[in-house]
Amino acid sequence: MRALWFLLAALVSMSSASAETLITSLSNHRVLINSNYTGTSIAVFGAIERDAQTVARATGYDVVVTVRGPRQFLVVRERQRVGPVWINQEQQKFPQAPAYLSVLTSRAIDEITSIQLRQRQRIGLRAIINSPTFTNERGEGADRDFREALYRLKAQEGLYLEDERGVTFLTPNLFRASIPLPATAPPGEYNVEVTLFADTVILASTITHFELVKTGFEEQVGSVARDWSLFYGLATALIAIFFGWLANMIFRRD
Repeated sequence: MRALWFLLAALVSMSSASAETLITSLSNHRVLINSNYTGTSIAVFGAIERDAQTVARATGYDVVVTVRGPRQFLVVRERQRVGPVWINQEQQKFPQAPAYLSVLTSRAIDEITSIQLRQRQRIGLRAIINSPTFTNERGEGADRDFREALYRLKAQEGLYLEDERGVTFLTPNLFRASIPLPATAPPGEYNVEVTLFADTVILASTITHFELVKTGFEEQVGSVARDWSLFYGLATALIAIFFGWLANMIFRRD
């Protein structure tokens, strides 16, 4: 009988976990960057489907959209003044930090779920930055200042942001969010994770992707710099020498 009760409880849990289905889509899966690119935005559309046996929730739903850009190796250094000069002292490495990170929510993240769940599931900008996997150096307390400095620098560039009104419900089961992409956003693949909540509990989650791609002359220069780095360096040096010589010939005084 005990085994039967455990089986029934598991079946009830599975049925409640699959009561809501989350369907999401992006307005664009490929953004082209050219010489006139000044930034853009991508819309996320979502629908919540319930099965026939599911009773409508009295408290409604909440949605968190987390966008992570391509990974990059970042170093944050602490500068101190020694006499008349500034020198680098301590430093903190972030080998796998996302170049772009934004969190869009339907309301304040503190009202959507508990702090324990946010830390465990890395939900919200602060929870992601303060997670142990965000860097592989130092202890959590010792590197807090470096994490804050990284967040501050990225936020000034418009690359790390959190918008507690970034998700709008068009109907109780339909929502929309707009992902801002500034001109400083680097090219590469971006992951979009959409998480559905109700009563501070995660009900469903989806992950989709889009790309920022350089086109035209910028793409050709980037390909040469990446695939023919020696040739690119020599050509850049020769061009600089030529224009230096040309300027000297034009502006020299006999």
